[in-house]
Amino acid sequence: MANTPSNMLALGTKAPYFELPNPSESSEIQSLEDLKGEKATLIVFMCNHCPFVLHIIDKLAEIYEDYQGHGIEIIGINSNDAEKYPADAPEKMIEFQLERKFEFPYLYDESQAIAKAYDAACTPDFFLFDHKLELIYRGQMDDSRPGNTTDVTGEDLIIAFENILAGQPQEELQKPSMGCNIKWK
Repeated sequence: MANTPSNMLALGTKAPYFELPNPSESSEIQSLEDLKGEKATLIVFMCNHCPFVLHIIDKLAEIYEDYQGHGIEIIGINSNDAEKYPADAPEKMIEFQLERKFEFPYLYDESQAIAKAYDAACTPDFFLFDHKLELIYRGQMDDSRPGNTTDVTGEDLIIAFENILAGQPQEELQKPSMGCNIKWK
């Protein structure tokens, strides 16, 4: 389990556009424009097997349930090399989504071009964009990591979401996410 931090893309960066297949929707191509939230959009680079993702996925699903009705959308993207890591293959994404009971779209970036466009480095890697699709938060979900004694609360993401809903600026201190490195081809 490698501890890879996120690269911390510059705030204000416009969300790179994408069109990717959603394995849970018969590989229907879905775009950022189709899926974005009215008030904000959280892009999460994730996968099926990473211990860091497994550690937070249930809380992330809960956060999605809590905020989706408030105009905040979450989009998961798996960019791992499924040839070398078959646990991250599209058919396994469907199983993972059903098993972990999360409702947000989970797309497959086979070419890895979207992960590169976002400068994603790890799983999970979080990028929160406002209604204009400008980056306002990037970093960790909270201080919890596999093996530490800190509870998974989603605190950092929840604060970012609440700031959006209240029309308040984001916290200046944004800590990098930490996870397994994206499995590049």
